[in-house]
Amino acid sequence: MQTAKLDKLERIGLESVPTELKTSNWFDYFIIQLSFSVNSGNFIVPALAVLDGRLPIFWAIASTFSGAALAFLFVSLLSLPGAKYGLPAQYAIRSILGTKVARYLSSPIRSLTSLYWFSVQTISGTIVITEMAKDYFEITLPFMPIAIILAVIMTVLALVGFDAVKKATKYFMPILIIGQIILLYIFIKEGAPSSAIHETGRFSASSFFFFSSLAFVQYVSGVSASSDVTRYAKSTRHGAIGLFAGNAIGFFMTALLGALSAGLTKNLNPFVSGSALSGSMFVTIILLVCALVSMISINLSNAYTGGFSLLNAVPSLGRIRSSIVFGSFAILLSCFPGLVENAKEYISYLGALIIPISAVIIADFCFFKKLELTEDDLISIASGSFRYNFKGLWIILLSAVLYLFLPEKWSPGFLVFVFSFLFYFSIKSIGKSPTVSTTNHNLQQ
Repeated sequence: MQTAKLDKLERIGLESVPTELKTSNWFDYFIIQLSFSVNSGNFIVPALAVLDGRLPIFWAIASTFSGAALAFLFVSLLSLPGAKYGLPAQYAIRSILGTKVARYLSSPIRSLTSLYWFSVQTISGTIVITEMAKDYFEITLPFMPIAIILAVIMTVLALVGFDAVKKATKYFMPILIIGQIILLYIFIKEGAPSSAIHETGRFSASSFFFFSSLAFVQYVSGVSASSDVTRYAKSTRHGAIGLFAGNAIGFFMTALLGALSAGLTKNLNPFVSGSALSGSMFVTIILLVCALVSMISINLSNAYTGGFSLLNAVPSLGRIRSSIVFGSFAILLSCFPGLVENAKEYISYLGALIIPISAVIIADFCFFKKLELTEDDLISIASGSFRYNFKGLWIILLSAVLYLFLPEKWSPGFLVFVFSFLFYFSIKSIGKSPTVSTTNHNLQQ
């Protein structure tokens, strides 16, 4: 009986996913990404575009959506190695950054980032549960046991593997849709007169660009993880189109709800402001469930991709143990909200490396590899013969220093991305003769 249970765990690690297991279509990925999108963390930038940027609600949505959509395009393109070759993201990135840089720089940073956001989402969900129990039911729940229970549930689902992620998000989707419809109804019908939607601020080109760049920077780091999910895709087209459509539509709804909440109630979180406006216990419970389900959905992604990043850094762990190690640290960190709050400073430092790494990966794969991994690339990935991309490494380190010295009001993440991208493209182009791709491109059936 124990063996039967263990057989249900995803055991495929860095090796390629067999063709017979590549059965997920574009709609599967559409649902997965759609369920990941609408969560408390993702509401922040659209809401701040209204509150801090003083943009009207319509322009706040347009600003953040345009930046996020560009990031999602790159994320979808970097999903191709997963769909075509069945390889996880950080393992495939060895052919771009070099084995040593991917294992000892890119993968640890990706793991730490996933770990941090897993903990933030878990802590936020725990706070919602404990506060709702106190306010509406006069029950005082201990923080730590609730946080541990939530973290364990999400860790186990991610440990089971992609099949669990796919099934869970399909089950969650009706709840998420119901919650979003309720929020829209509350904001439009009960929140404020419709005229308020057009009176929240004044259009400013500088604010539009600034918050568009913030949205871009927030999501472009997904290029270093998107192949983890598409390894089970029927084809590159199914994986890339499903990811882009799910991310884009999901973020549009996120931006709509976040901007409406900020413009009509001055609150960053639509779940909280919607509950307050409704005044109904029944609606509040539905929105609470929706908030928790959205938290679980995004954390399935954090735990799943974080485990694979750790596996690339320490291949000897294997797929199961890397997931368990990642999950153990995630559960531990979720018990200490103070630790996570103080870690924001460290995460900003990690961003100094995440942004230029993403820029180098995009420039190299899209423009020099022309969306393909050659046979030599696949051999170098497996053998570890390509150890360092020195041009990329030096640009990453130089750009990280630049990131730390640029003032925040200049949107350093976006400027550093552009600088890293153009610098790498220029240096690698010097002395490189033009090549013509012999393939008919990657988005094949």
